[in-house]
Amino acid sequence: MNMKSVILAATAAIALASPALAQVKVGHLADYSGATSDVGVPFGQGVADALAYINKTGGAGGTQMGVETFDYGYQVPRAISQYKKWSGRDKVVAIQGWGTADTEALITFIAKDEIPYFSGSYAGQLTDPNGSGEKSTKAAPFNFFYGPSYSDSLRAMLQWAAEDWKAQGGSGKPKYVHMGANHPYPNAPKEAGEELAKELGFEVLPAVQFALTPGDYTAQCLTLKDSGANYAYLGNTAGSNISVLRACDTVGAKVQFMGNVWGMDENAMKAAGKAADGVVFPVRTGVVWGGEAPGMQTVREISKVSDASGNAYRPVHYISGICSAYYMKEAMEWAAKNGGITGANIKQGMYQKKDWVPAGMEGVCVPSTWTPDDHRGTTTVAIYRAKVGGATEASVDELVKAGTIKLEKVTSVDLPRKKEWLGW
Repeated sequence: MNMKSVILAATAAIALASPALAQVKVGHLADYSGATSDVGVPFGQGVADALAYINKTGGAGGTQMGVETFDYGYQVPRAISQYKKWSGRDKVVAIQGWGTADTEALITFIAKDEIPYFSGSYAGQLTDPNGSGEKSTKAAPFNFFYGPSYSDSLRAMLQWAAEDWKAQGGSGKPKYVHMGANHPYPNAPKEAGEELAKELGFEVLPAVQFALTPGDYTAQCLTLKDSGANYAYLGNTAGSNISVLRACDTVGAKVQFMGNVWGMDENAMKAAGKAADGVVFPVRTGVVWGGEAPGMQTVREISKVSDASGNAYRPVHYISGICSAYYMKEAMEWAAKNGGITGANIKQGMYQKKDWVPAGMEGVCVPSTWTPDDHRGTTTVAIYRAKVGGATEASVDELVKAGTIKLEKVTSVDLPRKKEWLGW
């Protein structure tokens, strides 16, 4: 799906929630053109399609949503400016957001304005509603996201890596390195990961920086090779990670790469080819596209909002975007029955269920629980491995059907819900 069709689809989604029918307004902040658009497009499309489908099938508890999707190009000033419009003139009751830098910049604003903010950022800082965590920097009472935090995902992968090192017959201390841009998003789990790595017996190497955009990262890969690193965390989105994987493959840096949740997907596997083979990364949903689960019937209907043929292959991020929208939907439905759909009531709606899967999403969205004291929806991390077994010139759909690219589940790690990890 090219950028023009994506934007047209988003416009169609907005049209389905026409102002004449709308009773509440919802903002949707997306990156369709900026540094993280490689993963922002499929996630944003999942959110947009889900919101349009919800309106088409009766709304949130019978209430239509007037949805405005805004492409802010991953630029914090534009996000803040758009937020001021939404919170001021438009009076939105909730926002589906995106990046870490902009989400963190808005924490205080959304708390003051009581607007629940469902982000595509999974920074640990966003998980502490009261600011009570030992390493929290501020309270984030109106921030929510679907999936494990960046920090918890990295903790889980490090636990897997420690076991993998033993299973591979490694001797001595395995070497671990954090890689990514010097930016709030890749840096969000850096300290948490390095601290746990030391506790698990890793030798922690100096971080290796590379930009959020694609480029020539031969120098970084030579540094990686010379360091003797065994396990490397890729903190950027797939677009720039592809460049690193290719460069490291070229120079012969034999490292087990661990991507963050946005660091790998089916599109990246096609683009990187054999260089992506073996990368492990967390997957937020119970199934991937083509998998079998009761909720996939609903997901396929949602997909038809922007692909009437029903033939488009949807990467992992698209399905996660749907889950984000559906948790908000059900919180709005609770609010409608308990004082009306306001931001404060939607927030309370997020606390009403334990091990919660939205109706129609059975087997797709992972059971999640939010409480007034803990916004870590889940601390269970499913780790998958990217498998690339041949040339990748065909479409993603064709490559998956042929078995050339596969997502194989490696393990699922249940992390303890430690108080000292809240907000960090």
